[in-house]
Amino acid sequence: MTELEKKLTQRAAELLNSGEAARVVGWTKGEFDYDPSPATFSDEKSLENFVYNDFCGANLSKYLIAVSKKEGKTAVFLKPCDTYSFNQLIKEHRIEREKIIVIGVECQGKLDVYKAEKLGVKNLTGALTDYETATLINADGEKKVNKKEVLLEKCLTCKGKNFVVSDETIVVNEMKETADDRFSEVKRLEAMTSDERYAFWKGELSRCIRCNACRNVCPACSCVKCVFDNPKSGIAAKANDVDFEESLYHIIRAFHVAGRCTDCGECSRVCPERIPLHLLNRKFIKDIDTLYGDYIAGETSEGKTPLTSYSENDLDPVAAVNLTEGK
Repeated sequence: MTELEKKLTQRAAELLNSGEAARVVGWTKGEFDYDPSPATFSDEKSLENFVYNDFCGANLSKYLIAVSKKEGKTAVFLKPCDTYSFNQLIKEHRIEREKIIVIGVECQGKLDVYKAEKLGVKNLTGALTDYETATLINADGEKKVNKKEVLLEKCLTCKGKNFVVSDETIVVNEMKETADDRFSEVKRLEAMTSDERYAFWKGELSRCIRCNACRNVCPACSCVKCVFDNPKSGIAAKANDVDFEESLYHIIRAFHVAGRCTDCGECSRVCPERIPLHLLNRKFIKDIDTLYGDYIAGETSEGKTPLTSYSENDLDPVAAVNLTEGK
C-alpha cells in the first residue's frame, strides 16, 4: 500500500467512524489488479477492499447523483479533473452540495490497460510509475515504457492539477500535468474532406454494440428518463442494424452534452470497442470556444453555459459554420 493510498483509507475510516459521513465513495479491488471499480463503503471493515492506484481512472461524480439523495452525508474522492464534472452537476442541480464532502485526491495520470496490451503486456498485476516512466508488471516480468505511451487519453491532455471544488485535499507528491494539444486529433479530422470524415466515423461507429456504457458513465447524461430508453421511440436499446442508427445514437448524445461536457473522457475509457467517442465532444468544445470564447464546463458551479445564454452579438448560423470550418 502506497503512502497516498494509506492516507485515503485512514481518512475514509475517520469519516465513517466519527459519523461525519454515512458513506464514502471511492474505488474497490476488481477481479483483476488492473480493473478497480467505483464503490460505496459504509463501514471500516468494507475499506479492506479500498484501493487507489494507477488504474483508478473512473470519474466518481456521476455516482453522486443517486447517492446524494440518501440520508446523511457522503464523502467522495475526486481527482482534479473529476471536480469539473462535480461542479457541472451542481450547476445543473443534480447533486445536493451540502450533503457531499469533497476530498480532492492527488493524481499523476492514470494508465490505460488496452494501451499496455498493445505493447505486449497482458494480464497486468501492477505498475510502478514516476513522472516520466511506467514499469508494467505481469507474470512474465516487468517492462519499462515511456509513461505517455500508456496514459489514458484524457490524461494526455490534462486540464490541470487544481481542484475547482474541494472541502479538503490529500496530496503527497507534487502533481505534474501533460501539455499535449487536446484538439490535435480534432484538427486532423477537420483537415479531411467530408467524404474522408464520413468514412472515418462510419468505420468507428459501425463497431458500436449499443451496450450504453458511454451513456451510463457520462456525468452529463443525467436525465431521469433517456430518450433511448423510451419504448415508444422505436430506438430503445436497439442494436445498430442500418447506417443511420449507427450515427443516430452517438450524434444525438454528443449534441445533448454540448456545452456541458467537461471532457472527462469516460465515454472512450469504458467503450469495449475502443471507439474514440471523446473526439465528437471535443469537436463541439473546440467550436464553442471558437464561437463564444474559451469556456470550460464545470470550472464554476454557477452561471449559464454558452449554449444557454443569448446575445444579439451571437453569430448567425452561416457565419458560425464558416468560422468553425475555417472558411
